[in-house]
Amino acid sequence: MENTRKRTSQEFIELEAKYGAHNYHPLPVVLERGEGPFMWDVEGKRYFDFLSAYSAVNQGHCHPKIVGALIDQAQKLTLTSRAFYNSVLGDYEKYITEYFGYEKVLPMNTGAEADETALKLARRWGVVKKGIPNDEVKIICCEGNFHGRTITIITMSNDPDSYANYGPLTPGFIRIPYNNPEALEEVLKVHGDTTAGFILEPIQGEAGVYVPDPGYLQKTYEICKKYNVLFIADEVQTGIARTGKLLACDHENVRPDILILGKALSGGVIPVSAVLADDDIMLNIKPGEHGSTFGGFPLAGRVAMAALEVVREENLAERATYLGEIFRQEMSSIKSEMIELVRGKGLLNAVVIRNKPGKTAWDVCIEMKEHGVLAKPTHGNIIRFAPPLIITEEQLREGIELIKKAFAKFE
Repeated sequence: MENTRKRTSQEFIELEAKYGAHNYHPLPVVLERGEGPFMWDVEGKRYFDFLSAYSAVNQGHCHPKIVGALIDQAQKLTLTSRAFYNSVLGDYEKYITEYFGYEKVLPMNTGAEADETALKLARRWGVVKKGIPNDEVKIICCEGNFHGRTITIITMSNDPDSYANYGPLTPGFIRIPYNNPEALEEVLKVHGDTTAGFILEPIQGEAGVYVPDPGYLQKTYEICKKYNVLFIADEVQTGIARTGKLLACDHENVRPDILILGKALSGGVIPVSAVLADDDIMLNIKPGEHGSTFGGFPLAGRVAMAALEVVREENLAERATYLGEIFRQEMSSIKSEMIELVRGKGLLNAVVIRNKPGKTAWDVCIEMKEHGVLAKPTHGNIIRFAPPLIITEEQLREGIELIKKAFAKFE
């Protein structure tokens, strides 16, 4: 007779510890099901999801329209590779380029792949269009960035956890302070002729939802134009309505030369990412010079179109603006010596914690878990809060009250 005993959370945790690489330190909760802004563990306890898989689940868990598109396409055709045409890719390319206002898209799968693609596009443009000698091309990036985990991308990081002990790193990068347009201009005065692009996150997510000063994006964009340098926006986490606009760059009416998208581009259903640019940049890559077996596969196209339709149909950008104001007001009202600062934009927010023994950001997240809210620390003393954008005001306020109860435990 088959053993139907329900396995416990601890059993699943022990399985991962024994057979999986130890490159993550998850909260001790084992999730089994999700719907809307909620997830349930294997014991059946319900949680508010206040992380949204790092903003991949903006449309909520298992959104029926997105899942429906996935199932419908999965029963027809999942993968052809790009060796052949398929009946979905052209529709998807037309849809996403018109949606974001670009001439071309290069479809990829993960955020890191999309960032790598953007870097290759910028370097190729720098050589072919700007005339930079191939071995002299430079890309400028920012301190505190997080663009992914490939060897080239970790070269841009100044976090030792990301880059240390991985051998020789990729040359050609110059790192400057974030939120400092003057630093960009100073570098370009010296290296402008050999710089192809400037890559940044409009809001630095992994750094703890670091929101730059008003005007920063516009100023750096104008400096890039002055020196004929491509402005590259990594909107993998900040894009798709998370900050209260379709793109975080839209807050300052900046149109990136290269736009990088991922995460919520599929509503968290499958890995889908994209790089958008106009012909002058995109068409410098010819057949055989870049690609991906799964990039632009039929399943991805259908899912991404459905995910973007949900963003418009359910007014998720407007909801993020409205609900984000409520969240920051309520969190700022908490009387706790642990809370140093509340910051964010839309429904991408963070609380900076004054860490003390037994009163750390990790401790708060463990206590919130006990109360039924899931979030995760970053950089040791910052808790990032990013619930799905489909959350209702009533649900958000219920979650906030649970967070307040968790903080009260430390007073």
